[in-house]
Amino acid sequence: MKPIKIDLVKYRWLWFGISLAILIPGIVGIIICCLKYHAPLKPGIDFTGGSILQYQFEKPVDLEPIRQVLSDSGFPGSQVQMAQISGEQVVIMRTKAIESESDKQKIDNHLRETCGPFKMLSVDKVSATIGPELLMSGILSLLVTFAIMICYIAYRFKLDYAICAIIALFHDALALCGIFALLGLISGTEVDSLFISAILTVIGFSVHDTIVVFDRIRENTKYVGSKKLDANSGKERRLSFADIANESVNQTLARSIYTSLTVLITLTSLFLLGGVTTRDFVLAMLIGIASGTYSSIFNASCLLVFWRELKGTQRQTKFAT
Repeated sequence: MKPIKIDLVKYRWLWFGISLAILIPGIVGIIICCLKYHAPLKPGIDFTGGSILQYQFEKPVDLEPIRQVLSDSGFPGSQVQMAQISGEQVVIMRTKAIESESDKQKIDNHLRETCGPFKMLSVDKVSATIGPELLMSGILSLLVTFAIMICYIAYRFKLDYAICAIIALFHDALALCGIFALLGLISGTEVDSLFISAILTVIGFSVHDTIVVFDRIRENTKYVGSKKLDANSGKERRLSFADIANESVNQTLARSIYTSLTVLITLTSLFLLGGVTTRDFVLAMLIGIASGTYSSIFNASCLLVFWRELKGTQRQTKFAT
């Protein structure tokens, strides 16, 4: 086996401390959002419902100025898109509920000044596309998925591997939700159905990366208890489970970083150069992938070592697991 390059386990409390420094403000933000918005995150139109407006402009228009008009009129985060209806180009706007005629008139005046004359086709109020029942069904499905993950990882590895993997997964989901809760309080960032898609994608990525690290740890546990020359003391010593975890993480470290880096570069390009419609989704993916990589490398393996040491289940034989 190659010598250990980074002693991750030695500084495990530092890694845990960094995670807590990220999670605690996020948890506080979630609590404040619950008190202020009656939801863990600031809900978007998909959760609250709103109004759909259809306009037909006399001249071709860009969508970005229209989004800016809606934002300046007190409707930030509105969804704007082009559509062809009866051969005519129509701008469809989905905003939070327009409660008064004065708000509607304010939007119309700003649109005329910015985009020119238009013809109003329709104004409709719509209910939330993601209602309470659908949301509860999604949460229940997610809990069932976690249970199946625990059973599979426990069968494929051991129960402590499964619990540590799920803890790392919760870390990533909570970090993402906490940061978006703070963004909702600070800058008014709202979450929609795309945010749910981002969480599910991050969960899949996080579990995959953690399993790669755990698989290497399991393969190397046959060396637990074997002798190795200590470079510092010059004496032979027996390898512990912590030594094996360190070595295993170092063996997969480059792969994990390279894989995540290619994804992060792509997402960064999309965030900087992509449209405003998907910007929050890309930001959620950026945060989630970065958190997933960190937790897989620095948290999951250290949690597993801590679990083994705490429970006294570390074995010093060739067939440790």
